[in-house]
Amino acid sequence: VLSHPATHPDGGVRAELVHALAVAGGAAGMVGGQMIDLAAENMTLDIGAITRLQRMKTGAIIAFSCEAGAILGHAGPDARRALNAYAHDLGLAFQIVDDLLDAEGTAESIGKPAGADAAAGKATFVSILGLERARDQARLLGEQANAHLDPFGAKADPLRWMTEFVISRKS
Repeated sequence: VLSHPATHPDGGVRAELVHALAVAGGAAGMVGGQMIDLAAENMTLDIGAITRLQRMKTGAIIAFSCEAGAILGHAGPDARRALNAYAHDLGLAFQIVDDLLDAEGTAESIGKPAGADAAAGKATFVSILGLERARDQARLLGEQANAHLDPFGAKADPLRWMTEFVISRKS
């Protein structure tokens, strides 16, 4: 889809989209993060290692989504940096909320087995920070994510709405 001429008439733009997705999905992104996640079961990870893992696993794909829009819109370097920073903070907030849902939710409410991370011995934001500090961190990351959007004014409201959805989601 990304390489198809219907996506964009400029072949350079299409190539940049394909490259960005390959990086986000590859060893430096989602696949690398998933590999670390699988290797880390029943290992003790500190907050820095968990943050790195989640930035790679979840954050890289969210960042690609923002970067793709920037590529298609021919955004300048400052706008791209702002969108990338937004996406990375949003990705971490998403993962912390996911950890909270896993710890506090039910299979019916979250649509998957609850408590799976703890049962697998996975280190999570919740296991390291506790429920309240993790919840506070997710809110702080949401605020930081939205602050990166300030240069865009009201044009970035849909992204701000996305942040609110991520922070307040129940499944």
